[in-house]
Amino acid sequence: MKILKFGGSSLACAPCIRKVKKIILSRANPAGMVVVLSAIGDTTNHLTRAGELAAAGNKKYTEELKKIENLHLHMVYELIPVTLQSRVLSHVKRSLNELEDLTNGIFLTRDLSVKTRDKLLGFGETLSSYILYETLQADKFPVTLLNARELIRTDDKFGQAVVNMEITYKLLRRNIKKGNNYLLPGFIASTMTDIPTTLGRNGSDYTAALVAGAMKAGQLEIWTDVSGVMTADPRIVKQARPIENLTYEEAMELSTFGARIIHPPAIQPLLREGINVHILNTFSPDDPGTLITSETLPNGHPVKGISGIDRLVLLTLSGTSISGPSGIAARLFRLLSNQSVDVVFLTQASSEYSITFGIPEDHLDLVITLIRDEFSLEMKYNRINPVEVETNLAMVALVGNNMKRSIGLSGKTFAALGRNGINVIAIAQGSTEKNISVVINRKDLKKAMNVLHETFFLSQYRKINLFVVGVGNVGKTLMQQIATQRKYLRDEFSIEFNLAGVSNSRMMLLNDEGINLDAWEKQLQAEGSPTDMDSFVRKMKAYNLRNSVFVDNTASADIPAWYEEILDASISVVASNKTGISADYPFYQKNRILARKRNVSLLFETNVGAGLPVIKTMNDLVQSGDRILRIEAVLSGTLNYIFNIFGPEHPFSQTVREAMQKGLTEPDPRIDLSGEDVARKILILAREAGAVMNIDEVKRDAFLPEECARARNLDEFFALLENYDDYFEQIRKDADNKGLSLRYVAEYDGQNASIGLKKVDHAHPFYPLAGKDNILIITTERYKSQPLVIQGAGAGAEVTAAGVFGDIMRTVH
Repeated sequence: MKILKFGGSSLACAPCIRKVKKIILSRANPAGMVVVLSAIGDTTNHLTRAGELAAAGNKKYTEELKKIENLHLHMVYELIPVTLQSRVLSHVKRSLNELEDLTNGIFLTRDLSVKTRDKLLGFGETLSSYILYETLQADKFPVTLLNARELIRTDDKFGQAVVNMEITYKLLRRNIKKGNNYLLPGFIASTMTDIPTTLGRNGSDYTAALVAGAMKAGQLEIWTDVSGVMTADPRIVKQARPIENLTYEEAMELSTFGARIIHPPAIQPLLREGINVHILNTFSPDDPGTLITSETLPNGHPVKGISGIDRLVLLTLSGTSISGPSGIAARLFRLLSNQSVDVVFLTQASSEYSITFGIPEDHLDLVITLIRDEFSLEMKYNRINPVEVETNLAMVALVGNNMKRSIGLSGKTFAALGRNGINVIAIAQGSTEKNISVVINRKDLKKAMNVLHETFFLSQYRKINLFVVGVGNVGKTLMQQIATQRKYLRDEFSIEFNLAGVSNSRMMLLNDEGINLDAWEKQLQAEGSPTDMDSFVRKMKAYNLRNSVFVDNTASADIPAWYEEILDASISVVASNKTGISADYPFYQKNRILARKRNVSLLFETNVGAGLPVIKTMNDLVQSGDRILRIEAVLSGTLNYIFNIFGPEHPFSQTVREAMQKGLTEPDPRIDLSGEDVARKILILAREAGAVMNIDEVKRDAFLPEECARARNLDEFFALLENYDDYFEQIRKDADNKGLSLRYVAEYDGQNASIGLKKVDHAHPFYPLAGKDNILIITTERYKSQPLVIQGAGAGAEVTAAGVFGDIMRTVH
């Protein structure tokens, strides 16, 4: 005999019920079937609100009743043939009138007892079962509608009654005959004296399990709106996927920790009779779903699923009376059990001096009162301390039968959380080693579940969340490169980029669901708001997305002031902006230390040499024990380009203007021409070599005339620079007559740093340097007789953006 149970989401609309009918007809077989139903859609929620509003004296309860009436009458009009509607509508309206009478009574008495509440909530299942019954009857499908209150018998613990298994099984077996088809409302029951009770929230699962157990069915099918049990809640983890197989124990653990699988009490009768459960999707009935059995697959994945519980509080009871055979723990948990308080987390110090346990937030006031009353004497004499309470918490649990055979799983868990700045407040592991539970800040729940899902299920894609500030030449090119490369990275490395924030100097746009990489400029213009870095950083932190990277492509001295706050929020920083890394040494050092402390990256490869592997190479040398003795370099691709190009037919001022138009200079080319840019670069290299140095300690030999440097704006600057074209041509000619080349050289000798315009002969490595190339000669203890040479393009949006892209990829790895 087949047992099928359909949840409220499967019955939420008329087309949904037609799908249910189709599934029932397809399951018809000679052995017969029993179909257990939940209430339609949100009916139970409407009933709950109607009762609460009526008890509060709020006439808006009638609005909830109207919603229920409209929903069910609409179902009749849609599902029942016109010739049969009159009789069905009459029956439904009688039930709705009875519901109205009940809520009117609640409104007049201002009383909603748990006993009355049970009767109220039962209307949903009786209505849904009747409507489906008439729908099947209209199709001439032979089916009998049973009254669950006559078959499921309980005690009188209203709200969550305890089933009398022996009597219930006898009644079910007496009224259900193999070979016939039946419909049965779920969730509802009655006492031995026929007073309505319920089996608790989601109790329809329990009803179906009782029927399956009584009839010794081979399998129970639970039909819902997802294709089986998911590896995590798909509303939180977008890349969650169905689990093919679970054991009863795994299903129990996941259900206990908040997963939407099967009502935990329902598993007991199934486990006792060895009945398999198949979770299936009403809207994709051909999907394989999840099969729950008693067998553990020996080579199965160690972690089967990840569950999370929101709105958790931790309470700690401590004191000298806790330890030893005092019975305090027994009294505590008996007290909580008697009040039906769920303890979802428990840990005790090895000294037995304290007990920490977690409960749902809405039980907090009750539990505090219970503990103070129960242990008032012990607290009076300071044998038990006042209860410590931690709020705004959540819990994440990893569940799997094979976890006990997996080495290093706990370490992997804590390392993944730590890398993303998620603080673990408390830890517990079940004695069966089938779960690891961690308590975290509530704001970190979504991030933690995604991080752990990526770690243990190798989610199809690892998502990198980008927040890009500065979308001029470099920033815009970076966006193009990411958009072009994303398919390759997704297909070959399972890396997916999510542009969650973008800003230029005027507008900003943030969206944690993602900004279209192919249309970000249009979106920024159409949907953006005025740029406000305080708001940008605040929203970025509030999103609390895993694997977040803040990219600074500006030349602004103001943006780096936010680095500390960003790094402290466990967000990596990638900067082509040199102003932060070349700022005062304490600022530079503080941010580097903070990045290490928060286990995130602070990367700035493009600060020197654009896309050339300069800083990474130096870091590798230093970290492997080498010592940098000397650096000689041409570090300005811009200046090298200018000194290579300008001449009699190409005046100096014209060459500078063309370099700016090609994106080879900073937005203000005076930064390049003044040597400020090169000074920052050699300072950064000196610091990476181990020097404690500030920008004012770099010795400079300036070649830009002072009045040009002091120009009020760029137009004035270029007008003044034209007056010096002959001056620069004479410098070039003097060098050329001697067979020398002009090069703007930066040097670090292990103690001091300097920059200046130099003339080099044909024997020097800098002499043949062409175009916008950079070159570095690095002398170390290991590379002393033959120094290390790094050479290549050192300016331009393409190579700089590529370097930034490379740093972003380094944060991934």
